[in-house]
Amino acid sequence: MQERTKKIILDDYERVQAYEKVFGVEMPRIGLDGSVSGLPKPYPRVVSGVERSGYRITELGRRAAMTGIPVQNPILGRNSGEETYKESLEMYKTAGELGITLFHFVHSEATRHIDPLDGAELIEQSRGKGGITPSGERKLVRLGGGSKHPMRINATGDTPHLSIINSFIAGFDGTDIGPVIHVHFGGRGIHDYRTKVLNGYKALQVCADNNIFVQTDSHKHLVNIGGTDGMALAMCLLSEGLAIHAGLPCALSALQINVAGINLLADLALMRAFRQVMWSESLVVVPETFQNPPADLIAEQAHFARMAISAKLGGANFYRPKAAENVGIPTGSSMAKAIWATQNVFENTASYEISEPFIERRQTEIITEALAVLAAALELPGELSPEEICPGLWLKYGAEELIDRIVSAGKKGVLDAPRAGGWDLKRGVRTHRGKDGIRRYVPGYGPVNISPQRLSFTGEKVAVEAKPEVTQKGKVLLATVGADAHVVGINIIREVFEQSGYEVIFLRGMNLPETVAEVAAETKADVVGVSNLLGLGLSLFPRLDRRLKELEIRDKVLVMGGGRIAEKEEEHALFEEKIKTKGTGFLGIDGFFGPGTNPQDVVKWVSDYLSKRENENV
Repeated sequence: MQERTKKIILDDYERVQAYEKVFGVEMPRIGLDGSVSGLPKPYPRVVSGVERSGYRITELGRRAAMTGIPVQNPILGRNSGEETYKESLEMYKTAGELGITLFHFVHSEATRHIDPLDGAELIEQSRGKGGITPSGERKLVRLGGGSKHPMRINATGDTPHLSIINSFIAGFDGTDIGPVIHVHFGGRGIHDYRTKVLNGYKALQVCADNNIFVQTDSHKHLVNIGGTDGMALAMCLLSEGLAIHAGLPCALSALQINVAGINLLADLALMRAFRQVMWSESLVVVPETFQNPPADLIAEQAHFARMAISAKLGGANFYRPKAAENVGIPTGSSMAKAIWATQNVFENTASYEISEPFIERRQTEIITEALAVLAAALELPGELSPEEICPGLWLKYGAEELIDRIVSAGKKGVLDAPRAGGWDLKRGVRTHRGKDGIRRYVPGYGPVNISPQRLSFTGEKVAVEAKPEVTQKGKVLLATVGADAHVVGINIIREVFEQSGYEVIFLRGMNLPETVAEVAAETKADVVGVSNLLGLGLSLFPRLDRRLKELEIRDKVLVMGGGRIAEKEEEHALFEEKIKTKGTGFLGIDGFFGPGTNPQDVVKWVSDYLSKRENENV
C-alpha cells in the first residue's frame, strides 16, 4: 500500500524536510531502516470524526449529472485556519438555507508555487499571504472544515506533490494540482519545465495511491494567456495521459474549463468537445472574470450569472460561483451572496438541449485542432481520431517517455500560447478573439509542425505588429516581487511600454526586491516597475527602495508599484485612501497603479517624468 507515495517521499526527502521546516508542519519521516512513518492510511479514513475520501466529491459530481444542477465549487481561503473557518461559515449557512452541499475550494497561499528547498527565502518573505497556510489547512479541518462540505486545496507550482501530502495529512478530500502541462509554468518559480511536469506526475501518483479527488488540469489557465480552446484541450488530454500512468481512476479525475459568457453556443460547443474526448469523469466550469471589472458590482455579478446558465445547459458537474468584488480575497458574506445568486440561476433556468449547426461546427473545430496538436506532440506520423483517445493510447508510452515528448513539444513550439512565460520555450503563435467571442489563430502564426488545415484561423482582419523599434531614451525594468506568479498584468504593462518605443527589461515573476534593484543598477534603468498581487507591497516595495539607496542610484530611478496593497477586499480601500491623502512615500515608491489602471496612463506618467528630467538636465 502507498508504495509510490513512499518512494516519492524517499526520493525527495530533502524537500520534504525543507517543507516541514519552512511551513512549520510535521511531515512524514524516514527511519534508519528506510521505513516511512507519519503517513496516514489511504482514504477512506476518519479525520476529525468524518470519513473522508475523494469519492465523496465523485458522488457529488454524479448527483449533478443526475439532477442537471451543477454542484457549486466556491473558492474561499484566508491566511489562518481560524479565519478561513469563520468566513466559510457564512457560505455554509447559505448552503444550508438552500439545501445544497458545496465542494469548497480552499484557496492556498501563493508561497506553494516555490520549491521549499531552493526557494526558502522567497517563501519566508511572503509568509501567510494569498490564502491559507499549510498549518492553517490542518487547523481548518480540526475546527470542522470539510465535515459536511468536502474540500480541495490548490497544490500548484514547483512541488505540488509535497502540498498534496500536507493536505492529505490534514484531511482534505481533493486537490487541484494546477496546470501540469501548460507551457506558461515553464518560466515560473525555481524549476525548469521538465521538472515541473515530472513533479505534476508525482502529484498524480500520490492522489492515485490515496484516493484523492484531482482537478487534473485546466483549460482556464491557458485561456488566460491567450491560448486557444483546441490547444488547451490537447494539453488537458496530455495531463490525463499522465494520470492514467499514475493509476488514477477516472472517477477521481476532473478537468476545468473557462466559459466566457459572450457566446452561449460557443460555450456549449467547448463543453461538448471536452465531453466527447475526455477520460475524466467530471467537468469543473469556471466563469471568465472581467479583465477590468466595472465599478458597479451588480453589473459584475450579472456577468457571472450569464456563465452559470452556460454551465447548467452544458451539463457541468461543478461550477465555481464568483463573488463580485474588484480586488483581494473575497469575504464569506460576498461568497454567500454569489452562492445564493448562482443557485437561483440554476433552479430557475429551464433545462433544454440546444440543437444548432454552429455548435457542431465549433465542436469539430476544437477537437480537430486538439488532435492535431496531440499527434505533433507525440510525434505520430498520421492523424488521430477521437476514438483513439483512450487509455490504450497513453500506455503505448512509458511515463518518462511521455514526459520527454511533452517537454520537447513545449520547447519546439508545438505547445504554445502568446503570453506563455517559459524562458526556455519557443514562442511564436498569435491569436485573436473575434466578434463571436472565440479565440483563433492569426493566419501565418499557428503552432509549429501542425498543418494549417487542422487549425482554426480568424477570418477578421488583424494587423500583427512587428517588434517595436526603440525610439525613446528611457529604459524600463519590470518584475513581480515576492512569491507572486501573477504575470498577466505586468505583461500588459510590458507590451504597452514596448509599443510606445521604450526598451524594456522584463524579469517575469518571483524576484527578490534586492535583485530587482541590483539589475536596475547593472542595466542603468531609468524606471523600475514592480508588482505584487498578494498584498505585500507594504513590506516588499520599501526593500527595493532601501537597496536602491544603498547602491546610490535611488535619485536616478523612477519607481512605480502595482498590484494590491492588501490582499483582502475589506482592507485594500483603506490603503487606496491613504495614497490619496498622504501619497506613496510610505510604500517607498513614486507612484502606485492598482487594479483598473489604464496602461496608457502609466506610460504617460513615465513619459512626463522623463521629459521633465531631460529638460532639467539641459
